[in-house]
Amino acid sequence: MILTVTLNAAIDKRYVVENFIPGGVNRVKECSSSAGGKGLNVARVASIIGEEVIATGFVGGHAGNYIVEALQGQKVISEFVHISGESRSCINIFDEANHTQTEFLEPGVFVTDANKEELLKKYIKLLDKCSVVAISGSVPKGVDSHLYKDMITLAKQHNKKVILDTSGKLLEEALEAKPTMIKPNMDEIKMLTKEEMNSQEDLIKAAVKLQKSGIEVVAISCGAEGSLIACEEGVYRAFVPKIDAVNTVGCGDSMIAGFAVGFARGMSMTDTIKLASAVSAANALRMETGFFVNKDMQEILPQVIVEKII
Repeated sequence: MILTVTLNAAIDKRYVVENFIPGGVNRVKECSSSAGGKGLNVARVASIIGEEVIATGFVGGHAGNYIVEALQGQKVISEFVHISGESRSCINIFDEANHTQTEFLEPGVFVTDANKEELLKKYIKLLDKCSVVAISGSVPKGVDSHLYKDMITLAKQHNKKVILDTSGKLLEEALEAKPTMIKPNMDEIKMLTKEEMNSQEDLIKAAVKLQKSGIEVVAISCGAEGSLIACEEGVYRAFVPKIDAVNTVGCGDSMIAGFAVGFARGMSMTDTIKLASAVSAANALRMETGFFVNKDMQEILPQVIVEKII
């Protein structure tokens, strides 16, 4: 069982337009909505892979009810704390003519101290039901930067593997609790190591430094060039086949889901990297965010190359 944490859940809306005009009138050709927030993308993808998933976090109002109902249809168990106010919406505008994406991310509702206490009580009970925890995304107003650190500490006290995917001060402070895995991007690697990344050697050195600090797995996405993973077994590069990407939003969350499933199933690191890479690439083939089709993943999986470089 995998437990995902999404403190800033949202309704994700995707608009497809022919030629986005800032300041002008834009007619939407296609529109879709889904339960969103990085952690819910992880939950949805892990469920599609075939793992049992529980999702927790904060939801509010009619929007929150929509999020819960949407997850039920995707075989994800909802264990959210319901708060006053409306859960946020996040809008992604895809411009077909220019192949660009523009995002509008609402900040989210205010969370009280009582809400946080209720969540932590629920979280502790849910830890007994899972083997892996995935904590993802931003936090709403009222939540300080210590909450992720506390949740990681609790998970480790219960002997659970915990994956953290966030940014900025949240990431920096939470690292003190030594999560099992992180997935920083280039900017975050620079922030954490205070060093410039001018070559693959610099990237490897930074990833190994973080891994040696007590984080078991450091996975860095390198876009079309695959990913770099530093772990106890060594340093790996993963390469995916060239694909015609349709929508890359949510690919990182899909990678997190693949790692979470690999951890939950006790897979080898090489097989886990292959699964995570294939699921991430399959996500890019579909318009939906945080979604993939198993047929796509099964076709990509044997084409994923994982090389041990150290």
